[in-house]
Amino acid sequence: MKPHYMQTPGGYWTEMSPALKINILVFLLTGCQRMTIALFFLTSLQLLVASVTCDQINFYNVRPPVDATPYPKSFKCFTCEQASDNYNCNRWAEDKWCAQDTQYCMVIHHFNHHGRTKFVTKRCATQKDCQRVGCRHHRDNHHIECISCCEGMACNVEVPTNHSNAVFAMRRASSAAAPTARTWTAVSLLSFLLLGIFPL
Repeated sequence: MKPHYMQTPGGYWTEMSPALKINILVFLLTGCQRMTIALFFLTSLQLLVASVTCDQINFYNVRPPVDATPYPKSFKCFTCEQASDNYNCNRWAEDKWCAQDTQYCMVIHHFNHHGRTKFVTKRCATQKDCQRVGCRHHRDNHHIECISCCEGMACNVEVPTNHSNAVFAMRRASSAAAPTARTWTAVSLLSFLLLGIFPL
């Protein structure tokens, strides 16, 4: 007869009492349940982290598309129709080019007197559409409407909330003849460097 420690696993199992077998199966099932609970909590934690990082999307970091543009100087805006708030509007904005007869991005923000958003609409706009910029009080339904327009790729990130930001923000035409501050800084640094190398 083989020594006890040399028996095969099958031999151990057949020699066990039914009560011991039940205890081992219960232990194994309990271990599986613990593993399942641990996996559940780990997955939940991963989903929680993903949702937190989702709320921290940087909408200002929108890059111009690399695909072919439909026409020269084409652009995109954040677009939504009566979204519940600014985040959801930007998060689920439709990704499409603005029509050729539009030049600007518009935001229409409706909110109550406490500043709580009722809805946000964003779209591409013409210069005529943008003549409506500013804030208006609607006494009939007790809310405020602020409209802003801007020029540039997906420039309509924020919603206007008062007269200081419910404006028509156009890009300034940059003059090639006028040097920028960066140019002056480079010139002055180069001058100091040259004076250090070739003193007068």
